[in-house]
Order: sequence, then structure tokens, then C-alpha cells
Amino acid sequence: MRPFKISLVIPVYNESSHIETSITTICTILQAHSLAYQFVLIDDGSRDDTWQVLQKLAQTLPGIKAIKFSRNFGKEAALCAGLEAADGDACLVMDADLQHPPELIPKMVKIWREEGFDVVEGIKRNRGHESGLYKICANLFYRTFNRLSGFDLRGASDFKLMDRKVVDAWQRLQEKDTFFRGMSAWVGFTRYRLEFKVARRAAGDGKWSPVTLGKLFISAITAFSSLPLQIITFLGGLFFIGSLLLAAQTLYMKFYGIAYSGFTTVILLQLIIGSALMLSLGIIGTYLARIYDEVKNRPRYIISTEISSLRPDESSGLESSH
Repeated sequence: MRPFKISLVIPVYNESSHIETSITTICTILQAHSLAYQFVLIDDGSRDDTWQVLQKLAQTLPGIKAIKFSRNFGKEAALCAGLEAADGDACLVMDADLQHPPELIPKMVKIWREEGFDVVEGIKRNRGHESGLYKICANLFYRTFNRLSGFDLRGASDFKLMDRKVVDAWQRLQEKDTFFRGMSAWVGFTRYRLEFKVARRAAGDGKWSPVTLGKLFISAITAFSSLPLQIITFLGGLFFIGSLLLAAQTLYMKFYGIAYSGFTTVILLQLIIGSALMLSLGIIGTYLARIYDEVKNRPRYIISTEISSLRPDESSGLESSH
């Protein structure tokens, strides 16, 4: 039986202040439990000296594979690149700021190895130190996503360990505009939900702006549900019924000689129908934009530079039987 290896996929963006400390901390835990590992670090077009720090790590630590994008393509693209570059028996995705507690990695590996689960996903026990508005928006997003797609992602995070066959299945999903949490749920397989408490960031601030979160919300909803398109059909049927009722009322008042100008009614109807039409065109336009992005068939990301250090001794770790 050969020893197994864990690939840790970590997107990195402007993390120069703490990425070295984070990787060193994780390495210490992995080595303490005799786990053979590979780090896949993806520099998503950082504007600080993050890449220089990653180069230093590759020179001083074994098992480092660092990938630098030609520009900022976003975290979702970075996750795609990391999963495609990883060659371990399992891949563990986590953030670089240690909000995903590395102390849980040995437990996740044990659940995967000994209990036979294909996916061990970290579930947030709470929203950590996020603002009240952010928590409200996140809860609203996950509730909406659940109702529209049927996938319950409440409390979900990118902190998850996936068996090689799950990663291979995930890589078969070829859409360009990706939503990692939704796609990893869509592939299925046996799953274990492991709760964790969100820690404070090792350093720096969150990289998600309201605009970025809004784009992610639209991308996630349109990628996993066509229900918004059905809303247009519903609105059309609703206004058709309304027009029949209004026509019946108008004819009744005409025949009984009590008709009146109805200027206010006409203006309100024009405003309501015009708003509905604009909303419908917006929904259709969003789906057309997704189709447009897909048919262009541009790559999810472009790699500028890639470096690797020596791998750690693969004779360490438990024997593979999964």
C-alpha cells in the first residue's frame, strides 16, 4: 500500500503580510501528524509582494507549488486552477487567512480515511466577526439559492476535503463562470458536515466588496436555476388575467352608461407593465450574457508563472486504502 498525499489548495490575493506565517502554521500541524502533503498556492494577480513571498516559501519549504495568474481573475478561477494542478489522493480547499482552522485538518483526514466519506465539508457554526448587514445578506442569499436550486448551502464554506474521484468529477464541469460551493454540492457523493468556529483573520481585511458579492449572487442563481426565466411567464399570465378583468369591467361600465375617463388607471397600468417588461428584459439579458460568455470559450484563467519546490518525503503518512 502506497502512502497517501493531501493537496492543499489555497487561493492567495494580497496576502504578503501573513501568508508565510499561515503556511508555516499549517505545515507544522501536517508534519506533527505525519501527513504527506502538497501545497498548491494560486496568486490571483496580487498587487503587493505576495508572489515574492511565495517564491521564498518554494525555496525554503518542500511540497510547494505556486501559480501566478497574469491578472486578477477572481477566487473562483483560482480554485479551478488549484484543483486542476493538484495531484494528491484528496484535495483540501481552504483560505490563506486561517479563518478556516488548520487544527481540523487531521480530523478531516481521519473522517475521510477511516469513515469512508468522499467529501468532508466545513460548516460554519456562526458567521464569525462579520458585520450585521453582511450576515443578513448572506442568509438571504442562501435561502434564495436553496429555494431556487434545491441545494441547501446555509453555513457552507470553501473549507472542504474532497476525495480524488470527487475532484475528477468536479473537473468535468466545464462552465467558465463557476460557483465552487454550488458545483461541489451538485456532484454529490457521500458527505460529512463538520462544524467549525470561524476564527479571526490572521491579518488584513476581507476581499469581498458589495459589488463582488452581488455579481457572485447573480452568477450562482443563474448557474443553478432557470426559475427567474419562469417568473417572466408568470408575470405574462398575471397581466393577461388582469387585462381580461379590466376589459370585463370596461365593457360593463360602457354598456350601463357609467364609463369615465380613467386617466389615472391608464397611467398606472403603463408604469406597472413597463416596469415588468424592463424586469423581464433584464432577466433574459442576464441569461443571454451567461450564454455569450460560455460560447466565447475563453479560458477561466491564464497562468503567467509557475514554480515548484521539492516534495516532502512521501513515505510519511498512513497507507492508502480509500
